Amino acid sequence: MSENKSVDYGSACSLELRRKKVNGTVDYTDAEAEEHAKEVGARPRPKETISEIDERGAFIRQPNAFIKPFGSKEGDFKAEANRFGIYWAHGCHWSNRPVIVRDILGLDGVISEVHTTHSGETNVYGHGFADYPGHKDPLAGAYFLSEFYKNADPDYQGRATTPTFVDLKEKKAVNNDYHRLTNYIEVQFRPFQPVDAPDLYPKKYRKEIDEFNDWLFPHINNGHYRMAFCQSWEAYNEAYEDFFDSLDKLDKRLADNRFIFGDYITDSDIRLYVTLVRWETSYYRNVGPIKKRITEYPNIWGYVKDLFALPVFRKYTFFEFPKDGNADLFRSYAYRIASQVPYDELWKTDGSRKSLSQDPENVYLKHPKGESPEDYQSEISTTIWNSPKWEDRNPLNGTLSTDASINPITSKLRD
Repeated sequence: MSENKSVDYGSACSLELRRKKVNGTVDYTDAEAEEHAKEVGARPRPKETISEIDERGAFIRQPNAFIKPFGSKEGDFKAEANRFGIYWAHGCHWSNRPVIVRDILGLDGVISEVHTTHSGETNVYGHGFADYPGHKDPLAGAYFLSEFYKNADPDYQGRATTPTFVDLKEKKAVNNDYHRLTNYIEVQFRPFQPVDAPDLYPKKYRKEIDEFNDWLFPHINNGHYRMAFCQSWEAYNEAYEDFFDSLDKLDKRLADNRFIFGDYITDSDIRLYVTLVRWETSYYRNVGPIKKRITEYPNIWGYVKDLFALPVFRKYTFFEFPKDGNADLFRSYAYRIASQVPYDELWKTDGSRKSLSQDPENVYLKHPKGESPEDYQSEISTTIWNSPKWEDRNPLNGTLSTDASINPITSKLRD
């Protein structure tokens, strides 16, 4: 491929434009989706609430299928400019992560991106491309994300998920491991980053960052889904208590740390931020009563606003306003009020969290002087959350060697 073809999805520049786009209608019928599915041999999307529920009624998320790493070992995928694309969805916080990382690291001219939407009215075939001409992927001509999975593995039976890293030359899915995809972008694509690109994943502290991220996944990132998809009171209550207890720990940690590991933003902050945004503005509506809103955690709320003030985080923060509810009288909050909420004003930071940092005007860590791209690279760790065994992926397995309320990096990334 000779050039990057990142698509301008037109949703990050103006809150009003986003509202009009989401509240508008997309003429993509189930009949059309069915026609496209027959043409390319697409299968219906499996349902999480059927295929990913254990005997206790708990939601046990499917492992990621395409987890072969990017690296320097024989058989690894090799980083290459203008060959790969990130396929992601506005409302999927897993997939907001890699596009944020891509932009922070100055890789928007190296790695393409395409946002997915529903397919048809009822989304029977999963991720499609409703916002593009002909309802087709503008880079590879697919109707469904699942086509890239089928091209990579004709026998694949699971869900096609976002984010997916696609080889645009081969038109195949090569990686959908949201646990480690941002790390591959940070480390293996370092040679394509500007020399002065921020260091989101410092080599010296990768063990601590990986351990925290693997704790964050079951307790916070996947916490909403554990509540929203489970099928028993036991499983619901377990997830509910786990999620809010974990938020309490993070609120305590952020009382004296500007960011998760101190003075500078790391990969972990991106993972936490996107979940907090989705929870506060959308996800909480799907789970019933809640203990607290994000705005009621003084340190977490200040932290979220501190990040929202940064253009790249703001760009990928999607306050979506679907018009739902058909009754003339009892229309939902989303229908009546949400599109009028002055989010830009409510989410404005007062700058007070800068006082927690000894380098308040810089939020990104610089690479060590003299470090080469080759010095920065290392083998990325594996994660238990991709194990094929359900018992391994039990959310209760997510533990830390240091309590989550404590930053184990006492230097706060200053050295």
